Amino acid sequence: MNPLLSRLQPYPFERLRQLFASVQPPADIRPISLGIGEPRHATPAFIEKALSADLKGLSVYPATAGTPALREACAAWANQRYGIALDAATQVLPVNGSREALFSFTQVVVDSSQAGARVICPNPFYQIYEGATLLAGATPYYAASDASRNFAVNWDAVPDDVWQNTQMIFVCSPGNPTGAVMPLSEWEKLFALSDRYGFVIVSDECYSEIYFGDQPPLGGLEAALKLGRSDFKNLVMFTSLSKRSNVPGLRSGFVAGDAKLVKAFLLYRTYHGGAMSPVVQTASVAAWGDEAHVVENRRLYKEKFEQVTPVLSKVMDVKLPDASFYLWAGIPDSLGMDDAEFAKQLYACTGVTVLPGSYLAREAQGFNPGAKRIRMALVAETAECLEAAQRIAAFIEARTR
Repeated sequence: MNPLLSRLQPYPFERLRQLFASVQPPADIRPISLGIGEPRHATPAFIEKALSADLKGLSVYPATAGTPALREACAAWANQRYGIALDAATQVLPVNGSREALFSFTQVVVDSSQAGARVICPNPFYQIYEGATLLAGATPYYAASDASRNFAVNWDAVPDDVWQNTQMIFVCSPGNPTGAVMPLSEWEKLFALSDRYGFVIVSDECYSEIYFGDQPPLGGLEAALKLGRSDFKNLVMFTSLSKRSNVPGLRSGFVAGDAKLVKAFLLYRTYHGGAMSPVVQTASVAAWGDEAHVVENRRLYKEKFEQVTPVLSKVMDVKLPDASFYLWAGIPDSLGMDDAEFAKQLYACTGVTVLPGSYLAREAQGFNPGAKRIRMALVAETAECLEAAQRIAAFIEARTR
């Protein structure tokens, strides 16, 4: 058995299941889950039609690099969205969703034979970052987000000796769970550090199409181009159709950036068995080529957040995020409970599931930046999310009178 498996911590949803094991919500109240970030808006009909129209693709083995049509569709979308010109043959690689790709790409980059190999993760973070790092034989360093700066990661607090051993860094913008978007100045800082220390930057951008202002979130490759880094050296971006197009079950996304890294990743995936089904590829071409459904999806989320956020902001430390479909809310100190106890009592009394913030972070540098916070995924229909918010507000008000 691989001894590195023993370094993995229980996944947040397993911890949540254990937390709720001893409680039962009221039988007369319909349960509402805000715990899992699974899109629940309807999949566009044209994507379903494209998926079923090419079933002959099931009779052939797919190429790991994907079809030229899919790579070109991905490159065309990146050009339309970010104004970047990618070589579809060398700088784009289709993947089976960003989760699988983030994990396997880490295995490509990390050289565990180097003593003290480090991978930097934001804190709090998407848990795949940590698991991929540990199973690659490296040690994570947790760079805390700063609530006073809109949850921007405090890169300046990372010690020089950590940077010297860093082989890769995860950037999530818009962030999970905070929804924060990284500005150009932060990208410039990371690029300078990458040039100095030689590490690879992994930009996880799967929430990039769910935003609430007029300006779409800045992407990593877009930032590089703005700063004159057109070769995208040591930089790759990961994106997915799951949130953008409401197709989490399709397992479709792509990786783009540094051609040298994309080539190495393709070699790994040739052996890893990461080829995308031809049927999924056909549906993906259709999805990447249409923006109307994305605009409508964004409108639905905006409407939802505009109704839910004011209800919760009266009783919690929470505001509209830059982007993504999460609310990252602080629990009132007057309740006298931590985030796990809050989630447990909330579920027991109201049937509403939220995820304790401390489950999404690690204690590092003397504190856990997720402590006393909860993550709420506003993925259900507006009425259901609003009802959940009203239950949460009533729960808090009853205990703070």
